Amino acid sequence: MITKEATEVAPAPVRETPEPPRAVKHRPSWDEVPRWQIYTPLSIYLVFTLIPFYWILLFALRPAGSTSLVPWPITFDHFKKVWTERAFGTYFENSVYVGLATLVMTTLVALAGGYALARFDFKVKNAFMLALLCSQFVPGALLLVPLFEIFAELKMINSLGSVIIAETVFQLPLSMILISNFIKNVPYSLEEAAWVDGCNRMTAFRIVVLPLLRPGLIAVGSFAFVHSWNHFLFALMFLNNQNKQTIPVGLNTLMSADSVDLGALAAGGIIAAVPVVIVFAFIQKWLITGFSAGAVKG
Repeated sequence: MITKEATEVAPAPVRETPEPPRAVKHRPSWDEVPRWQIYTPLSIYLVFTLIPFYWILLFALRPAGSTSLVPWPITFDHFKKVWTERAFGTYFENSVYVGLATLVMTTLVALAGGYALARFDFKVKNAFMLALLCSQFVPGALLLVPLFEIFAELKMINSLGSVIIAETVFQLPLSMILISNFIKNVPYSLEEAAWVDGCNRMTAFRIVVLPLLRPGLIAVGSFAFVHSWNHFLFALMFLNNQNKQTIPVGLNTLMSADSVDLGALAAGGIIAAVPVVIVFAFIQKWLITGFSAGAVKG
């Protein structure tokens, strides 16, 4: 027998009305951005960047006493003057020697110290890393007095070796941190596999790890070279003989209290800048890769 309760139909479930989708703010892609919004600020930046370089070329290539805004007729007398009469050839050789020696010493010491920081654990590791970071806040001028006293006791004043050691010590903290971070990005299992194959730690590092560190080593070495090439303070304080001075100190000799030879100063500045520009032009790809990889993992 069918009861009345059984014949009652259950009420249909109430369906909730779905909320309309929220409008997603459209972000214009690179192709949708008007070209004038890209090229206008870049052009303004390029003009402000190139005007000083053009001004230097203008003074270096136009004849002495000329006020023309176009370097014509072109003359190289200012380059000949600074290279021969002002001994810029000797300054150039000294700067190359200091730069290359600083590059080699900084890279080797930073490589050894960076590997120890990346692969070994010791009690004062964190304190040592903190000391390396804090050393970056110490300006080079504060190191002049103690370094001068040390080099005077070692009879290294007026020697290029004193500048090389000072530049290496000044570059080591940052270089060691970069190299250690770069080594951490190399899987430790690669070294372990080399050990299983019979290699010792040194051989495994030379065969497996060192080839992968090429971008980092180029970045650290180029940074050390450029800094030692442009650094003025150490060479000024530790080198008294004119035959031992470097290019930054040589540029300073072109300026006196009474007058400044703008043509010779501009030519000397171009001579000082050309090697750095050439170095960066050849190692730009490795430099960006090395610094980005060394800064990702710490």
